[in-house]
Amino acid sequence: MIPSLLIPLAVLAIGASPTGRSVGDSQVDQEVSQQVRKRDETVTVILAEKAITCSEHGAQSIDNVAMVIKGRRIARIGKAADIEIPEGATVIDYGDRWIVPGFIDLHSHVGGSRGDINDMVYQLNSELRVAPAVICNNDGLQRPLAAGVTTILFIPGSGTNIGGQGVMMKLGLEEYEEAVVRDPGSLKIAQGDNPTRWGYGMSRILMNWGLRYRLRRGQAYSKAWDAYEAGNGPKPQRELTLDIFRDLYAGRTQISTHTQYYQLVLMTITMLARDFELPAYIDHGSFDSYRTAPIAEKYGVAAILGPREIMVPRPPRFDTDGRIIGSAWGFQENGNVQIGFNTDAPVVPQEELTMQAAMGVRYGMRNDIGQGLRGVTIVPATVSGIAHRVGSLEAGKDADFVVVDGDPIDPRTSFDATWVNGRHVYEASRDGRAW
Repeated sequence: MIPSLLIPLAVLAIGASPTGRSVGDSQVDQEVSQQVRKRDETVTVILAEKAITCSEHGAQSIDNVAMVIKGRRIARIGKAADIEIPEGATVIDYGDRWIVPGFIDLHSHVGGSRGDINDMVYQLNSELRVAPAVICNNDGLQRPLAAGVTTILFIPGSGTNIGGQGVMMKLGLEEYEEAVVRDPGSLKIAQGDNPTRWGYGMSRILMNWGLRYRLRRGQAYSKAWDAYEAGNGPKPQRELTLDIFRDLYAGRTQISTHTQYYQLVLMTITMLARDFELPAYIDHGSFDSYRTAPIAEKYGVAAILGPREIMVPRPPRFDTDGRIIGSAWGFQENGNVQIGFNTDAPVVPQEELTMQAAMGVRYGMRNDIGQGLRGVTIVPATVSGIAHRVGSLEAGKDADFVVVDGDPIDPRTSFDATWVNGRHVYEASRDGRAW
């Protein structure tokens, strides 16, 4: 088996692109360019009874909506009576259906062919990348597409403290260049039980020491490059293990942290966000971790919760007076504003992302302004730094949306169609339903 780190080098060595085309094949490149231009000039108008926009500000719904799509982006959205249909546009009327933004899952392991990517070479593998393992539109991504999932963060597993770099990618698209939203999508850090099984076995003291050692080096490396580029220092020697920290400190990506219990989540917040001022968010956030909500909010650490959405009484370790505690309720009740949901697919099937949000609401999360739906749309988009492209239905953003017959967080709702980058990639009447 070829180590993942070597695959991109092999691709470059033979002069082929990730799609298998020869870089020098000008005829193929020309044909692809023409297809892209033709797609970008296509105008489609979507009509529906209602749009739930999930925008960060302003009106959250539009009745009798018209959405104009030019190429892969939304050109305009508003009441149908106020929008003139462009000449030559294709008009699709979904009647009494609603349109909502495509759903985003920030914790997925099904972007390739074999589930988890756990190249457990060292305790800290910050240079490893999952990009070479991506298989666009693979079999594991067909059902989620039918359930409205349009963007995922495909990340390494939690076998080591730093598993490597993930890829933010879209579903339903065959070409890697079009499917990728951002690479690196995140740096995956894992704390707690899973990494203790690596190598010779590690306690939490050693794990925290190892992480701090790598973080200190990464911080110094990033500062050295900043000084060099500003003309205030010598050119540093490049280190693959530390390159990712330049992206982190520049805000081009974030740390997604596999962290569960109170003690672990507290260490995530204080070590990553407070001490090293790194952009990070909580993955999992299970059991009693909701008690960290005030300090998480103080340091701008969002809670992207899942796949476990509840804490059941387990005295004396978790004494809840017999109650079942919802994780989303706990974080919300204790002051955390940015709350989203994930599946950790295939732990929970990717297509059950909205069910995760439904569980959050069922077990106490306030949903008065649509927090459940926002937790799988604009919240993960904002937290991961891609809200300029996805997460809401607004002019200028990618035309990623889902056609439903009601509230998408209600498990009884049916999903009729999914669009990605302005392309009609799923139709229930043609492709079958997810459920």
